[in-house]
Amino acid sequence: MVHSARIDRVAAKLTAARLDAIVITHLPNVRYLCGFSGSAAVLVITSRDAVVFTDGRYREQARTEVQGCKVNIVTGAPLAQAAQWLNKKVSLRRVGIEAAHLTIAERNQLHRVLNRRSSLVGAPALVERMRMVKDSAEIALIRAACRLGSKLFDLLLKKLTPGVTEATVAGELELAARKLGADQMSFPTIIAAGKRSALPHGRASGALLPPRGFVVCDFGVILADYCSDMTRTLHLGRPDRLAKQAYEAVLEAQLTALDTVRPGQTVGEVDSAARRLLKKRRLDKFFTHSTGHGVGLEIHEAPRVGAGGTDVLKAGMVVTIEPGIYLPGKWGVRIEDTVVVTQTGCEILTNSRKELITL
Repeated sequence: MVHSARIDRVAAKLTAARLDAIVITHLPNVRYLCGFSGSAAVLVITSRDAVVFTDGRYREQARTEVQGCKVNIVTGAPLAQAAQWLNKKVSLRRVGIEAAHLTIAERNQLHRVLNRRSSLVGAPALVERMRMVKDSAEIALIRAACRLGSKLFDLLLKKLTPGVTEATVAGELELAARKLGADQMSFPTIIAAGKRSALPHGRASGALLPPRGFVVCDFGVILADYCSDMTRTLHLGRPDRLAKQAYEAVLEAQLTALDTVRPGQTVGEVDSAARRLLKKRRLDKFFTHSTGHGVGLEIHEAPRVGAGGTDVLKAGMVVTIEPGIYLPGKWGVRIEDTVVVTQTGCEILTNSRKELITL
């Protein structure tokens, strides 16, 4: 990864954004731009300089990780020290901040320290827009994380037994992930069975897996800082006709949306493809979330694949495609893959089987 080139791209965009400097406080953006993965850091970029501020706990880590910019080890809050550094640059009038990632208290702290000749300005999402299109090294890391996730699915099939708690299954899955080399899970594992499968984000609980019913399994791993994400819905016991029809409708909606993923399409068009199919089956009112989201250093990042979305897909974008239907008090079904947009369509990175599996 050429971090210096990423920093140069941000510096080149400052003039068009009418900024003299930008203060990067969102840690995934710091990680993306200079490689630093510590929990306390501020990166300041101007047309001439790039400096990351962190504290003494990370002296050695910063020395080995940071690329493309200077490192300033400080005492006290890195944000305040970054403001002091900015004060020495008399020509910096408009200082951009990541308003979506800065608390009011942090903004006030920055404002108090910064010279009155400088004003704080909410910056456009320069780094997030850059992160939407992954380079080949990033795609390779996400592909590896997805491959590990697919291995976990094969293990998961052996753990889903009626009478076992959802939390037990999730715990065994997460332990297996660690043993296979995962840094951590991308998010708290979702194992939601029976009536709880109707909860789109039904985190694993102490509820017992029933002898009969759907089980939504949504999980992902972080490997070398990059996330994977996949969902498969299984059925314990013999499914009835309505359950089979519902599953087939969600699978068809997902496959239809996948066929829509290609450069030039908007994310809204991909979302519409899934919804149109479910509407034909009179199930669209039970589809209560967006069709997908970007995946990378964060499990949820741009672009959002949702209704009315105007972001245009480009080769190198990595998104999830995950339509689902949820009938409160009854059951739910979701099928999700992580895909990378190619020059002609998309490549599915989570290559686990998707036909209805009955255990």
